[in-house]
Amino acid sequence: MKKVLNLFVVASLILSCTTAKNNEEENKAVEKQDTFVEDNYTKKEVKITMRDGVKLHATIYAPKDTTKTYPILLQRTPYSCAPYGEGKFRKRIGPNPNLMKEGNIIVYEDVRGRWMSEGVYDNMRAYIPNKKEKESDETTDTYDTIDWLVKNVKNNNGKVGTWGISYPGHYATVSAIDAHPALKAASPQACIGDFFFDDFHHNGAFLLSYFRAISLFGTYKDQPTDSVWYSYPKMNTQDQYQFFLDKGPLKNLNEYFQYDKLDTKVAANDKNRIDDFFWKEIVEHPNYDSVWQSKGIIQHLNKVPPTVATMVVGGWFDAEDLYGPLETYKGIEKNQPNNYNTMVFGPWDHGGWSRSKVKNKVGNYYFGDSISLNFQKDIETKFFNHFLKGDGSKNSGLPEAYVFDTGKKEWKSYEAWPPKNIQKESFYLGENQELTSAKAGSTKIQFISDVKRPVPYSEDIKTVFTPRKYMTDDQRFAARRPDVLVFETDVLTEDLTLAGDILAKLKVATTGTAADWIVKVVDVHPSDLKNDNEDMQTHLKLSNYHMMVRSEVMRGRFRNSFSKPEPFSPNKKTDVNITLQDVFHTFKKGHKLQIQVQSTWFPLIDLNPQTYVDNIYKAEAKDFKTQTHTVFTDSSIEFSVLR
Repeated sequence: MKKVLNLFVVASLILSCTTAKNNEEENKAVEKQDTFVEDNYTKKEVKITMRDGVKLHATIYAPKDTTKTYPILLQRTPYSCAPYGEGKFRKRIGPNPNLMKEGNIIVYEDVRGRWMSEGVYDNMRAYIPNKKEKESDETTDTYDTIDWLVKNVKNNNGKVGTWGISYPGHYATVSAIDAHPALKAASPQACIGDFFFDDFHHNGAFLLSYFRAISLFGTYKDQPTDSVWYSYPKMNTQDQYQFFLDKGPLKNLNEYFQYDKLDTKVAANDKNRIDDFFWKEIVEHPNYDSVWQSKGIIQHLNKVPPTVATMVVGGWFDAEDLYGPLETYKGIEKNQPNNYNTMVFGPWDHGGWSRSKVKNKVGNYYFGDSISLNFQKDIETKFFNHFLKGDGSKNSGLPEAYVFDTGKKEWKSYEAWPPKNIQKESFYLGENQELTSAKAGSTKIQFISDVKRPVPYSEDIKTVFTPRKYMTDDQRFAARRPDVLVFETDVLTEDLTLAGDILAKLKVATTGTAADWIVKVVDVHPSDLKNDNEDMQTHLKLSNYHMMVRSEVMRGRFRNSFSKPEPFSPNKKTDVNITLQDVFHTFKKGHKLQIQVQSTWFPLIDLNPQTYVDNIYKAEAKDFKTQTHTVFTDSSIEFSVLR
């Protein structure tokens, strides 16, 4: 026994030593990875003068190996080029680790008015179509930056690529408009396209859940700084639903935006003065007027020259920027059909494709392993290398549309998006919760929309900076409320693949004069499924999981025009059409396709008073009234079905 025990002790010591050695090697590998940029790149900070004299700050990371030339990869950002200062390096640079390790000149630039760049920032600064001499916008700032870089950075090969995610993705789109001749490749990723349909608004409804992000973009600054000059509102609670319900009308949020004295007509001691210029824009421009229209970039995609190859990247479950990348890809296709223009859409939330985690999931829903890592290695790296280091021909070896079927959990390649072999098919919102291909009269289905008990967008009790996981959330909590109408098919006897946009053609009425309408497309899973994700919230099961596949809101006042709102006539049957962004999802045999219809989605979007007012941001508490809404059974949902 003693001998066995001694053997056990020896074995344990050997195992401990081996483990310690492995841990030591792993720690060294991590440390080596953390110092890779510093070990292999030089860093230089420069000021680049724009045509109007404003100086922008840029940080240049150049390979220490100067025996060959490299392309330049440029990201322009409002989020900082930090760390600032000599000897301070980022741990990771470039679009992905592959492009970093193989060697490229990586440049980050603070856009005008942000961080260490001069000038005054303008949120989604408007493009100027016919510029006079020395007039500037983001296209000229990009052009002037690229021009300086190719002329002044040593060992560059004269070719430039741009990339970015979210707001930097918008600047990647901008770079391709009236592009510099040296720009050969641009990859807008999760790119903002129009602030009335992206991020802070959806079809005119205000994304109340983005409330705390307002100050990030709207706090005034006119001097370069390497320190944070804005601050976020403090909610002092973990229950955002109750917080916003207690706050009441949107006008009561004005008190959180008093950082600078922009409005000199209002007394400095006025509690309700609005100093945050982005919040002021939102409040004073509730409709899609010239202010918002001028900030959109989608309508200028006819100015992308054929010399710039584009690869638009997005996530099917991106809660922040889904409209932007889809419309950017489609806009270039429509206006410049001969350009090299491709799209990649995967099972990701906002920017998920850039992360290094092996397991790929959104919220509670698991899609597989190494999806993001494979994209970075096999798609993104290949794109930039072909156009910046290779021959740059249209024969890149990459598909036109590389898209992930979020139901079958597999990639597909198509020569066009949407695929050519789709057809439009309509399903009707029948009685008895049926979703059927047969039109069944015009029966009324009614529910009470209580402004004091709005439908939550998530069952989680938490406070988030920007919401993400809800895009795949289990919708059983909503389906079991009386103010959410549910319509679903029988159990499917064969696979049903949706590929493209979805159009909800609602026929509705309300006892009030205003209302929002929300449509959700839900994949109801079989009851015998077992959990495949140990990270799923403990109160949930994959059994009968109601996975949200797509959802959208239409602020009813904008049903006919986003620039000219109009009230509902009480109790009058009215058409409300809602375009839901594209999906690529197979409802598998044994599943059910479900539609949910509701009128509140709180506090994802702000609460509609349900009484028409000219400006909801200035509505009073007395304007908010509970109403009875009606959905008629000749309402339909038009799907793009892959055949």
